[in-house]
Amino acid sequence: MFTSKEEFIMEFSKRIISTYGRCVSQSHVTEQFMVLESMVRDYASVNWATTKADIIKYNKKQMYYFSLEFLMGRMLVNNLMNLGIYDVAKIGLSELGINIHELEELETDAGLGNGGLGRLAACFMDSLASLSYPGNGNTIRYEYGLFKQKIEDGYQIEVPDQWLKLGNGWEVRKPKHTVDVKFWGTVQYNSETQKYEHKGAECVSAVPYDVPIVGMDTTVTNTLRLWHAQPSDNIPSNKDFRQYNQEVRDICQTLYPDDSTISGKTLRLKQQYFLVAAGLQAIIKYHLSLYPSLDNFHEKTVIQLNDTHPVLCIPELMRLLIDEHDYEWDQAWFIVSHTFAYTNHTVLVEALERWPITLMQALLPRVYMIIDEIHHRFHDEVIKRTGDKEKADRLGILKDGYCDMAHLAVVGSFSVNGVAYLHTQILKNDVMRELSDYFPGKFNNKTNGITHRRWLLYANPQLSDLIKQQIGDSWIEQPLLLSRLLDYSLDPKLQEQFIAVKKERKQRLADYILKNNHIQVDIDSIFNIQVKRFHAYKRQLLSVLGIIYQYYEIKNNPDYQMYPQTFIFGGKAAPGYYFAKTVIKLINSVAKVVNEDEDVSKYMKVIFIENYGVTLAELIIPAADVSLQISTAGKEASGTGNMKFMMNGAITLGTMDGANVEIVQQVAKENCEIFGLTTAEIEDLKPNYRVWDYYHNDPKIKRVIDSLVDGSWDNNREQFRVIFEELMNRNDEYFVLADLDAYLKALNRIEKRYQDQAEWAKACLINIAKSGYFSSDRTIKEYVDDIWHIEKI
Repeated sequence: MFTSKEEFIMEFSKRIISTYGRCVSQSHVTEQFMVLESMVRDYASVNWATTKADIIKYNKKQMYYFSLEFLMGRMLVNNLMNLGIYDVAKIGLSELGINIHELEELETDAGLGNGGLGRLAACFMDSLASLSYPGNGNTIRYEYGLFKQKIEDGYQIEVPDQWLKLGNGWEVRKPKHTVDVKFWGTVQYNSETQKYEHKGAECVSAVPYDVPIVGMDTTVTNTLRLWHAQPSDNIPSNKDFRQYNQEVRDICQTLYPDDSTISGKTLRLKQQYFLVAAGLQAIIKYHLSLYPSLDNFHEKTVIQLNDTHPVLCIPELMRLLIDEHDYEWDQAWFIVSHTFAYTNHTVLVEALERWPITLMQALLPRVYMIIDEIHHRFHDEVIKRTGDKEKADRLGILKDGYCDMAHLAVVGSFSVNGVAYLHTQILKNDVMRELSDYFPGKFNNKTNGITHRRWLLYANPQLSDLIKQQIGDSWIEQPLLLSRLLDYSLDPKLQEQFIAVKKERKQRLADYILKNNHIQVDIDSIFNIQVKRFHAYKRQLLSVLGIIYQYYEIKNNPDYQMYPQTFIFGGKAAPGYYFAKTVIKLINSVAKVVNEDEDVSKYMKVIFIENYGVTLAELIIPAADVSLQISTAGKEASGTGNMKFMMNGAITLGTMDGANVEIVQQVAKENCEIFGLTTAEIEDLKPNYRVWDYYHNDPKIKRVIDSLVDGSWDNNREQFRVIFEELMNRNDEYFVLADLDAYLKALNRIEKRYQDQAEWAKACLINIAKSGYFSSDRTIKEYVDDIWHIEKI
């Protein structure tokens, strides 16, 4: 489309005129942005079409990644950079009197995800395309995503995230590929056809919107398919259309609707089935356009189930094969059980999805029948093999009135993987031990990764340029070559240059904080940063209790020494998660007191950055000195924020949990700051853990805990009662007080280390040098070699 600034200027000017009927000088900045977006998408479309043609021409097996989340972030700069046309566009726009950075700021983060699960999926899409593998995504086109977070009087307020306000210039609507998805109704057996038929169903049309996923330095462009719900022509005649229309809209309104009510549970299950039913119909239709039957479906298609949300794929593909394509059960099960691979993302029992059987029977009657059949056949198989009915009951899919989606995933998939070494060991040896023993060889580990293109090359061009000056740019294609930096970690000049780059990034964040939080922060202070989804096991509470402890030390202990520190928080709590939302309020209440106290604020500032997301992460992470990764050992599956911080030259202050374990293995303990109980120590402590002992035996801890309910941080003494209750009267489930002293000592060690800037820079450079292992390129290659067995295009 354009290879020079002259061609760019001509095409851009022509599109402004043809689209908006005005010349460039009269166009609005939003019009300029949308035209640029469409030009980049169309530029990519040539490669997009070629990729699809080559897959067919060379008979390539494809991987489909089913996930309820894809946290893509802004795509304009990423796509311009990956296509190698950023500079042409920048110069061309400049000659038209347009600043490309102003256009970049107009792009909103796509509201298609929330946390690490979705960001992992996005990184995988980037790596698949950049490595030239045929891998596509499937998700829902949410109208409002999760929510936009506002902080008012310290409280989290949820407002709609109107990310589609200017439309989504990256997507292409494909109405010809619309399919119907069926809910409710009844199932009847037709003795003539000898088939089960779904009668009286309520249909919803699923319309696909395709987004190109552009790889770097390759012509390969994959597809992220977004499914949007619209009213179907096939609805029961007795259905009130206004009610039906609203129920259809609800499916794609928000990510993770509150499921504390039966209507909320129904909507969540609807979303999950809507995604898998639409996605599978499209994949089958595509397959049959190339091959005479579905006999080789599992040979040409592999589907990765990202967590339990899309696990209904397993019974749905069985339904399609049996009811729509005339396969017998055993034939269908062979295809299904060789098609799906399942990624587990949690060891938290409450996060392993279980759906009420009565709900599934009503909403998805035929799918439930198939799940019931899978359960009974597997149950009988376990008894036949082991002779142990109780074991068969424990391993079963249907029990106690619920359908266990994780067990369904394990039974119906040919591969089950964890996302960090420690996490996988816990799955195999504890949470899913009996299933792992029953299916030897099925469980494996695939430690998560992040795309170094977005999180280092594009998000931190200052650091990237410094690395290029030192070791060249071969690491961009081969991130493991970042290890060449090890040879220069003792170079005083490089250390000074790194510190200068870090200070520049800290200044950028400080400017943002001043503009948005109206607080001046010292860029020479230590930036301790904890940004992630709010949950009790992630222990933002441990951070804020540490701040309270230090606050009282500064106020009451004249001999207390503290190097200036800035504690920066960000993240959202689920709307119905009262405890997590109260922790956000506590952080903001403590921040107000600390930041306004002249005795304390010269040593310490506390900042909460609202509405944390990908774009803000790109500002925050490069500015971090310390990456707080302090979850309770054994609870965090992996984490990917820890990898992003490490790659940008921050020291990990964390527990031996998730991928922290592997970070330590890469850089050695002396280049991290590790504290706290290990998984094994927690298991040993559990039977005898008495939180009140910590309270009564340490006056300083008692003072910190009492401050939660004595009005120190809010005039309403009951404001933080729920936190007090969780800690003291529910025996501190996540061992916050057990690790508090160790955490404070680790902070103290960090202070001392930071004051030796040469040693600090050396440790940071070693972290960067060893971060190449955590590129998602490495992760994808492991999936390809061990699970997917797809070939490059």
